[in-house]
Amino acid sequence: MSDPRRGAARSTGAAGHVPEVWGRIPPRNKNFTGRKELLARLRDGITGQVTAVVPHALHGLGGVGKTQMAVEYAYRFRSEYDLVWWIPADQPVLVRSSLAGLAPFLGLPPATASGIEEAANAVLDALRRGDPFDKWLLIFDNADQPEDLNEVLPRGPGHVLITSRNHRWEGVVDTVAVDVFSRDESIEFLNKRVPKGISKADADRLADELGDLPLALEQAGALQAETGMGVREYLKLLSERTSQLLAEGKPTEYPASMTAAWSLSVASLNEKLPEAVQLLRRCAFFGPEPIPRDAFSQPRLELGAELTALIGDPIRLSRVIGELGRYALARLDIPARTLQVHRLIQALLRDELPPDEQERMRHEVHLMLAGYAPADPYDPASRSRYSSLLGHILPAAVGESSAPEARRLSIDIVRYLYGIGDLGFARALAEKFLPIWTKQSGEEHKDVLELRMEHANIMRELGEYQLSSKLNQATLAVAERVLGEDDPLTLRFFRGECADLRALGEFERAREHDEQLLARYEARFGPEDPGTVLTINNLAVDCGLNSQYVRAKQLMERAYQSLLSTGEADKSTLLLIWSGLARSVRLCGDYSEACDLGEDAYAFGLEEFGIEFSWTLRTAKDLSIAWRRLGDLERAGELAEDVHTRTVRQYGLDHPDTLAAAMCLANYLRTRGEIDAAMDLAADTVRRYPRVYGHTHPYNYGCMGNLAIMHRVQNDPQAARKLNEQALAGLETKLGRDHHYSLTVATNLASDLAALGDYENAARLGQGTLRRLRAVMGDMHPMTLCCASNLTADLRALGEKDEAEKLFEQTKAAYAQVMGLEHADAVVFLEGRHLDADFDPPPI
Repeated sequence: MSDPRRGAARSTGAAGHVPEVWGRIPPRNKNFTGRKELLARLRDGITGQVTAVVPHALHGLGGVGKTQMAVEYAYRFRSEYDLVWWIPADQPVLVRSSLAGLAPFLGLPPATASGIEEAANAVLDALRRGDPFDKWLLIFDNADQPEDLNEVLPRGPGHVLITSRNHRWEGVVDTVAVDVFSRDESIEFLNKRVPKGISKADADRLADELGDLPLALEQAGALQAETGMGVREYLKLLSERTSQLLAEGKPTEYPASMTAAWSLSVASLNEKLPEAVQLLRRCAFFGPEPIPRDAFSQPRLELGAELTALIGDPIRLSRVIGELGRYALARLDIPARTLQVHRLIQALLRDELPPDEQERMRHEVHLMLAGYAPADPYDPASRSRYSSLLGHILPAAVGESSAPEARRLSIDIVRYLYGIGDLGFARALAEKFLPIWTKQSGEEHKDVLELRMEHANIMRELGEYQLSSKLNQATLAVAERVLGEDDPLTLRFFRGECADLRALGEFERAREHDEQLLARYEARFGPEDPGTVLTINNLAVDCGLNSQYVRAKQLMERAYQSLLSTGEADKSTLLLIWSGLARSVRLCGDYSEACDLGEDAYAFGLEEFGIEFSWTLRTAKDLSIAWRRLGDLERAGELAEDVHTRTVRQYGLDHPDTLAAAMCLANYLRTRGEIDAAMDLAADTVRRYPRVYGHTHPYNYGCMGNLAIMHRVQNDPQAARKLNEQALAGLETKLGRDHHYSLTVATNLASDLAALGDYENAARLGQGTLRRLRAVMGDMHPMTLCCASNLTADLRALGEKDEAEKLFEQTKAAYAQVMGLEHADAVVFLEGRHLDADFDPPPI
């Protein structure tokens, strides 16, 4: 993709040139000192495209300034680049999200339009090609294992810089080892850091005592700059503090110089502003990523009087946070409203506290995180906050707490990840937390039951239908016994059971269960309750799967109106029902109205959730089908190809949504006459369906019927007949003969017989099928007209002219009324050719 900015970007290297894209780079350290040789080595080495900055082997615990080196490199050599982008990499699961944020700057669709996975992949592809920028720099900060980043390192014309504490990078890419300062660098740094000046001799003594460790020198310099403490006094206190720490037998795993310097800074700040130290200690129990400033903005009684008073006083709180920055105990990012504490300082702060104090402060952090989290994790407006919480959930051990607030936050984080389509991370968290919660609270605790339900929902969304059914059934029995049959959570398990029945192909049983469930919801909660509305939607889905399309439409209309009448419609539920209404209208045969509804629903999904959201993709797939049925093949094909590409990337080849999108695309390709491509895709999809649904699911047989059509179109009616006979037998066993799916395959089987010259049996099968279709679908349904059209041709071939002519006139009048005689189906009918009736699997 080209970009108008590309021409301007050719000024790279010019004096004063600023990169056109400068993203998320931490503020420059105005006191950065020395490192000239290392920076020169880094600049020379980075031409190899990927370079890692690692600590010297003797200082692997941190504090040597790896990140500061990367920041300084970015600022010092920014005139050499058109794009510089910073990516926190200590939690690999968040890397793709950071990459996806680059998309709009490269002229690519944002993640809200294309999805995180696709946006990140598009960014990587653009960087590899160097379009629109071929001089770029990506900085992955605090990476751990090399394999975590293998798939996200864009080896192209630009440069990649990695900072890591892990020496394994030395065997993978070029590395630059960062040691402590040289003595001259230490002295130069202290002269910069202490504005009132420090003699060379004093600086030398101080550097010697602190082992030339940059983070320790930063602490010492900040303390002296803020308090005016002399070097002699500082060294005396440093000696006393070190002796005290060593006498206590700690800390053995951290540099003593860092520990002592940090201890002095904290002690001095405690004398000046004790509240600052109290807040800093809480910061130690967040993750090492930036902490949202607003996490401290809501007072809670559970935090204790002192901390609650501080959080409730914005002036004092601002002063406290400012002091943490001035003492170099936290890095402040004013525009982003975040503060960040070095992971080594966090570890030192935690280790100085006894276990009971650690537990208390960790609990307070959980309360602050929970207070910061919005109430509805599915609300698109909540996404930015939940995204900023992700980097703290695991480091802060939120999922290991038994406190109600922490449990609620853990469940909501899982639901948030489910809502944005990050099912892998959602599953990992659920499976990490469940054993802990079960051990803490027992299998019958309500938190455990609720998280088990979310786990089952995730597995269902992943297409693991057998497992989701097993999980849901086991927990439903517990919920009924412990909570009662009419508890809201128990009823949600019942809803899950109905979804599992649909997934297993038990359409009628699912309908019966949802009928009973709806009666219970209405009796307990009333007709406008969100749970009632969702159950109405699900019953409508059941009705559609049982060929009761008019009732399905009526139920969807009821659910849609009920949701809007509340005035505060849940947006994800609204999209679900809106999409279902459009599908129901299409299945009733009104393609034009279905397109109008589908277009509106799709636009709503894009605007509110982005294309990555599962129901946006499903709405798009249904809209493509509606456009194809209406005859708008160009738009239908474009959308079908787009949805298929996205589902493959997002879910893989064997996910139910991918299979449905593949069949939608195959049907489109056949309609356009691209038979070979359609045949290949349909055959592959038919092979994959039993892996997801099992061998006897109706969708397997319906898609088998699609493949049969393609065999007939390729002049192999015998193969088509064999497949259709197998499909019809399976559908009759599972659903009975008087079902839309069975009658669709029967219609196509009649066409196979006609293609083989057996017009008598073709007509006999067509007559019986038409009679059944009129009873099930109505006289004017497009499927009924398709069967009547084909039967007309077969009757003419048999010489039954009167009967054929009568049926022809009836069918012609119906086509004129329902679809118009210019519609592609009507044209085929008027030309006396057979129509093909294909099948598109709906969501369950």
